[in-house]
Amino acid sequence: MNILAICGSLRKKSTNMGLLRYAQANAPTGSTITIADLSAIPFYNADLTEKPVAVVQLLQQIQTADALILGCPEYNYSIAPALKNVLDWASREPENALLSGKPVALMGAGGGMGTSRAQYHLRQVCVCLNLHPLNKPEVFANAFTNAFDADGNLVDEKTQGNIKTQLAALIEWASQLKK
Repeated sequence: MNILAICGSLRKKSTNMGLLRYAQANAPTGSTITIADLSAIPFYNADLTEKPVAVVQLLQQIQTADALILGCPEYNYSIAPALKNVLDWASREPENALLSGKPVALMGAGGGMGTSRAQYHLRQVCVCLNLHPLNKPEVFANAFTNAFDADGNLVDEKTQGNIKTQLAALIEWASQLKK
């Protein structure tokens, strides 16, 4: 199973990127997790006559992915612009072909409630895009505790276990949706 992970934070030491790095390093047997690079993705603009190269590459990654993992930071109680921007670009493909019906897992690290508010907003966006989010288990991590080291790497065993459980559930969910 080919899984594409997309992080809504662009910081190298992002705790949300740390969640995705942990997921990538612990991909279940028979699966690979690639983390997309959003650093060169411009804001979606319908006036652009040609897609930038970075966008074309990202859209190809989404197309070939069997499932997605969205690392969802919370900015002002909502979705980070970098993550929403990727979904906006991908949704503009004819008939939403890149996203429609694709299974997706959500995870995020943020303040006291993790990124629960942003993830619930993201679930609303998933409905519009016909993405199929995994309902449980949910992964919310507090980014301002000792769950992460100074480089944003996940070191909390409970959260690590939650991610492993979510990855197994995502693969099962994706397999069910393919039937």
